[in-house]
Amino acid sequence: MKFLWVLVVVLVFVRWADGSDWNATELPSLSSMAVSRPLFVGLTLIPYAASKGAVCMDGSLPGYHLHRGYGSGVESWLVQLEGGGWCNNMKACIFRKKTRRGSSYFMEKEIQFSGILSDKPEENPDFYNWNRVKVRYCDGASFTGEGYNRDVGIFFRGQRIWSVAMEDLLSKGMRYANQALLSGCSAGGLAAIQHCDEFRSLFPGSTKVKCLADAGLFLDAVDVGGGRSMRSFFEGVVTLQGSARNLPRSCTSRMDATSCFFPQNVVPNIQTPTFILNAAYDVWQIQQSLAPGPADPHGYWKECRFNYRSCSADQIQFLQGFRNQMLNSVEGFSMSKQNGLFINSCFSHCQTERQDTWYTNNSPLIGGKGIAKSVGDWYFDRSEEKLIDCPYPCDGTCHNLVFRPRK
Repeated sequence: MKFLWVLVVVLVFVRWADGSDWNATELPSLSSMAVSRPLFVGLTLIPYAASKGAVCMDGSLPGYHLHRGYGSGVESWLVQLEGGGWCNNMKACIFRKKTRRGSSYFMEKEIQFSGILSDKPEENPDFYNWNRVKVRYCDGASFTGEGYNRDVGIFFRGQRIWSVAMEDLLSKGMRYANQALLSGCSAGGLAAIQHCDEFRSLFPGSTKVKCLADAGLFLDAVDVGGGRSMRSFFEGVVTLQGSARNLPRSCTSRMDATSCFFPQNVVPNIQTPTFILNAAYDVWQIQQSLAPGPADPHGYWKECRFNYRSCSADQIQFLQGFRNQMLNSVEGFSMSKQNGLFINSCFSHCQTERQDTWYTNNSPLIGGKGIAKSVGDWYFDRSEEKLIDCPYPCDGTCHNLVFRPRK
């Protein structure tokens, strides 16, 4: 495989939960970028979904992108749940339904498969020839909602979308899988946790089924103003979209629904083997949960929240407390031999879908092992994977993100 050494300046434009643009510039110094033809995969809409009420927020059909496996991977399936924030009030949901996050009318007809979805063995050594699927996200509640607002014509049908997508994939051959992996990034990572045991139930006991959550470990943390911004936000999502009835009973039988939207309260009771991949200093959580604008009215955190290099010693100490909370939240989870863990001390968010962080010759490492190798070793039971990085700033392999504040 040929590589071109370049100075990486990658602009990332992501529409987040509050409707704002997330403008990120990655500066990891030198990086190797593959010179190869990218794989683009077309969108498949589920034609009978509307008859089951399984529709996007605007009533359009849900869909997915499927690239068929071959050779030894023909009976193996990787299902990736797309991320993209949430909406917690009617104004935000009305905006969302006019975007690809709420309507298939605005979705790309083709998307690039890279990282864990790549079809090239040199980019994705363990899963390249599997059947690989990306399920599009157009409900705003991590595939858990159930409701309809007649006044503004918004559907909250995330759970139905999940069910009909799985039904359609089973009819396309997934029912015959001998190996299956449910994964997801960000809001999709949260969804992979919420639906993990449901996914397991789709297959016979002889099928090897596991789950992978990338950047989905959203914490019920105290923000810089002393409040709980993320809890307030998630409470709005759960209440507005009627998610409570679809959250795991293993959690809702002992806690309130908002608490059960937080993965930290679900993972202790997941029966299916699960791998948690997360940055200890998740930049989405820093910006939207720990130091959102309303919690920082005087702007003391403005520079730090957009650029980790601008953080003061006191701010870094606060972020170290967040890292400690993350590690504490998975302490019980990590004690199970069947579960895997890769928590690196990076300022990033989502590392499986990007080729540079998933698998290249300078991808992030913990103890000399990269993310793709760790996930593969865990899935195939080649080794027990419980990798936790030392605290910032010890890791020089990170692909950290810095941001341009909105003017």
